[in-house]
Amino acid sequence: MYVRNVEITGIKSESKDIKTFFFNYSFQFAPGQYVMVWIRGVDEIPMSLSYANGITVRKVGDATDALFRMNVGDSLGMRGPFGNGFAITKLPALIVAGGVGAAPLAPLAEMLKGRVSTILGAKTGGELLFRERFESSGPLLIATEDGSAGFKGLTIDLLNRADGYQEIVSCGPEQMMRKVLDHAVEVRVQSQFSLQRYIKCGVGLCGSCCIDPSGLRVCVDGPVFTGKQLNDGEFGRYMRDATGRKVKF
Repeated sequence: MYVRNVEITGIKSESKDIKTFFFNYSFQFAPGQYVMVWIRGVDEIPMSLSYANGITVRKVGDATDALFRMNVGDSLGMRGPFGNGFAITKLPALIVAGGVGAAPLAPLAEMLKGRVSTILGAKTGGELLFRERFESSGPLLIATEDGSAGFKGLTIDLLNRADGYQEIVSCGPEQMMRKVLDHAVEVRVQSQFSLQRYIKCGVGLCGSCCIDPSGLRVCVDGPVFTGKQLNDGEFGRYMRDATGRKVKF
């Protein structure tokens, strides 16, 4: 629960609506863990660590809009790291990353260098995140919806082109991950998924991030879950917003 004050030391524009913010403190973390980022006077939001000293953010709401207006030298409050990370038990592994979901997976690819391959997808070539980091870690397949880089289509369209892996790990749009899970079940390999959900407290007290029907809390039991934990629940079908209301994908 300790809030650490960190100063922004660098800002990199990854695309028109995605930025990486670097700060003056390096966290000891497992790829997949997250920090609660406090934009003072606005809100506190969960963000996966894309570097030991960096988070990669898409501008999607009031908090991220305020973060995008900040400059080098400004400060943030941070708690964490929280939750669990990816625990790979079978190698080689296949990473399936969609959009800003590449953020927690790039450190994992670097950790598994030489024992991992990646399918990386985005809407356009200009929105592909951390291409160089994935390329330097192992074979890379690219998919863009407009065909401006790699295969024209979706990441899931490339699943049958990958082979030789013993486990799949994924982060990205939940409907995409649902199809990755269905594929993993079909080919009978283990799978893990990082959920991007509404998190309020980060320590398992409020229950805002519980998932149906298990009641598992994304903030402390996740954000990384196995395919077995998710297969028969709400995953890819609906989620709950800040009021607890079901929102269908």
